[in-house]
Amino acid sequence: MRKEKGALRLLILFMALAVLCESRLVKVPAGPLVRVEGQSVSIRCDVSDYEGPREQDFEWNLILDSETSVPLISTFDQTYTDPSMKDRVNSGDVSVKKLADDAVELTIQKVRASDSTIYRCSTPSTDSSVKGNYFADVELKVIGDSLKVTPAISQQTVSEGESVNLQCNITRAYTAHTSLSVTWSFRKGTSLEELLTFGPGDVLKVGKAFAQRYADGELIVGLSGGGSYGLILKGVKPQDQGVYVCTGREWTRQPGGGKGWQSILERSEEIGNVLVTPLAQSLVVSVEKNVTLRVEDTLNLTCSVAAHGLLSLGMEVTWLVKGLSSSDNQQVLLHVGRDGQVLSGSELVSMSRIQPGTFRLLLPKVQPSDSGLYSCQVKCWLPQGSGGWYQAAEKTSDPIQVLVTQLEPDFKVGLRAPKIPQFTDDPTELLCEVSNLLNMPDGSLGVTWSYAILPEDASRSVTTIASIDHLGVMVPGEMYRQQLGDGNIAVTRTDPSTFKMQLLRTQDKDMGLYSCSVAAWTRGRQGEWNKAKEIKSKPVEVRWSSKTPVLSVAADQVREASTGGSTFEMSCKVTAQNIQNPSYSVLIRFEETAGGKSRKVVSLSADSILQLEEGVVPSHADSVALEKTGPLEYRFRLNSAQVSDRGFYYCDVTAWTRDQSNTWRSGVSAESNKIQLDFTDTGPVFNVSIYSDSSQVKPGDTVKMKCFMSVHGATSNTGEVAYDIEWFQSPSHAMENGAVPLISMDHWGVVKKSRGNEGTHCSIQRTDRDTYVLNLYNVQDRDMGSYYCTAKLWHFSPDTRLWKEGQTLTSALVFLSINLPLWDSVKNPVLYGLGAALVVGLLSIVLGLIISRCCFSRNLMHTPRSKLMDLEMD
Repeated sequence: MRKEKGALRLLILFMALAVLCESRLVKVPAGPLVRVEGQSVSIRCDVSDYEGPREQDFEWNLILDSETSVPLISTFDQTYTDPSMKDRVNSGDVSVKKLADDAVELTIQKVRASDSTIYRCSTPSTDSSVKGNYFADVELKVIGDSLKVTPAISQQTVSEGESVNLQCNITRAYTAHTSLSVTWSFRKGTSLEELLTFGPGDVLKVGKAFAQRYADGELIVGLSGGGSYGLILKGVKPQDQGVYVCTGREWTRQPGGGKGWQSILERSEEIGNVLVTPLAQSLVVSVEKNVTLRVEDTLNLTCSVAAHGLLSLGMEVTWLVKGLSSSDNQQVLLHVGRDGQVLSGSELVSMSRIQPGTFRLLLPKVQPSDSGLYSCQVKCWLPQGSGGWYQAAEKTSDPIQVLVTQLEPDFKVGLRAPKIPQFTDDPTELLCEVSNLLNMPDGSLGVTWSYAILPEDASRSVTTIASIDHLGVMVPGEMYRQQLGDGNIAVTRTDPSTFKMQLLRTQDKDMGLYSCSVAAWTRGRQGEWNKAKEIKSKPVEVRWSSKTPVLSVAADQVREASTGGSTFEMSCKVTAQNIQNPSYSVLIRFEETAGGKSRKVVSLSADSILQLEEGVVPSHADSVALEKTGPLEYRFRLNSAQVSDRGFYYCDVTAWTRDQSNTWRSGVSAESNKIQLDFTDTGPVFNVSIYSDSSQVKPGDTVKMKCFMSVHGATSNTGEVAYDIEWFQSPSHAMENGAVPLISMDHWGVVKKSRGNEGTHCSIQRTDRDTYVLNLYNVQDRDMGSYYCTAKLWHFSPDTRLWKEGQTLTSALVFLSINLPLWDSVKNPVLYGLGAALVVGLLSIVLGLIISRCCFSRNLMHTPRSKLMDLEMD
């Protein structure tokens, strides 16, 4: 029984839930909504699960107490508002806006303290029965502006690596359902960057740029209660210098009862401008005065360091040394880390820390190579979060001079020239010899070869040709890099004290003064090389009497092109002096007008290789030729000269000679006089000729006849000319109004047969640019006769962009004869005669039989014989 009652109750509950699920539901945000006086508030109202029209109307009321309701605003009744609220509604301070058919939003632009009450959203019923709820209430609380922010700072000027405390006190009148937050920001220039935010709801948020520093423990939040918030910034850096701002905010829960917060009030105050003194400003590094030592003495140098907060610094010390010469590079003598570990350096060098900021360097048994400028470089490191360090400053002391005295190497340098050229392209050989070498037991020699132009030029300058260093490595001079790479200049070392330089092909520009400088290098303590002494030789003059190469070219016209399409020929004769075994390259140049822009046409290299240049039109390439017709003569030919070819032609000739590596080297060049190609443009001129592949054929064969066109003054392959072609058979096929063509093709390529010749088995085709072929198929005796073709020229004018009709030419006659054998010629008549005779004979026999039957079968004079008579006769 109890089980049945329980099942019945469960069924009633499910039915009630089903009814509620299908009932009208009016919703507003969960309250209370907290706002500050003067702010705006928007309250949304939604209705769902209703019947009736899609668009619903809404009414808003103020619920002052359980019995008092004040009409505020309606979406369908303009007179709904209570008189006490009408001014605010008319001014727009209170308004309602339809968001959708089933949603509205009530907005109060500036809330007042008197607006704190319950707001009811109602929807008139459009349902067939009353189901669900037809209104919903939400509470609005309006509070006063009581938020105050009071900042404080521990100190405004701090040194790099110290800490600063940024204090922010926030007070307010307590209000339920609200929370506070505090934000520390950093302003540098015009941008404001957030460091850290605490709240609302005890949530801590770190700015993106300071997340690592917070993780390293350099940002510490201090909460002492009573609205006092502190942020300690540890290990400040120079980039932390700027204005710090404290911002307090009051928050309320987001409408709808969610976990989010909405800011309703905010105050910002500057904490102060923090100035950070970089460690580099207080860092001072110095080394004692200059030192002069003898060989085998001990070098003792002290590096003193002074800085703010010296005891908290980690110092990395590097001793540097540079040779006394300005060209020497600075090197690391000893490098010690901040933990005292030697990172690099020689085992002979040691350093000790005798005081917190004092470091001593010891170098026993010094050598002359130890002479130089010594300096101390200090890098200061400051600790940062997570036990790490960062480099805060670096400074290098002024260098001091350390001089170790010893006898320098001594030697003499001499320069002589075993080979001096007598003519251009002769070789030159120079020897730089070192003698009387002393005080350099383990050293090495290097040489530098130099060149200066002859003394007659007061502005001469010395140029480095090449050098061989103390390791035997050849280093080319900048201006001679190409010649050394090509092998024209060779720099070698024949023995430890002799150096050689060779110019394989000496040119006129190579005449001048040559000298060599020999440097003595000694090895230092750490294996490095140091230049101990350098001596320069006296210069040697390389000079000879040279003759200036002379090259001239004369152009002469061999064949004149008087009309378009004719051939133009020009010869160039070369005359040369003072050039040894030359070969010549010839370049034909073209100018449309004398002195105008030059264009290359064709060239012939020194190896007689023909090259078409960029100035030749591809379609005109076969018309250009350049050939060597004699030892010093070249001929240029231009076939089928066109209008565009008119202008001035001349030869550009260059003399070439081979060097010792058999490579061509260019010499002097010369240009010839200009030859003009000119003719009067009379337009295209063309000829027509005809050709048949066979003049005698047999019946049934196929015959081909070709009609050729040759054009002068224009080229058909460039699209400048076209033709109308007609083929005729004459004179037997003539009519009163003239000959009728067998077949024709116009300049557009359209083929037609004239009326009367539709049955003729023929065709026409274009086999190339200027050839048209007539094909006669299955020829018979009626096709025998003379044939000819006519061609009408059409010329395309580039100026008007139109085709012009030209003259019409007719070719010569070609006679076509058909060979008929004797039997073939009489075969048909004989057969026709025999057939006629046979027919006549048969007809005669048949006629005789008919007459005999008809005429003699009824003759009365005839008496038939009896059988007895027949027997008697037998």
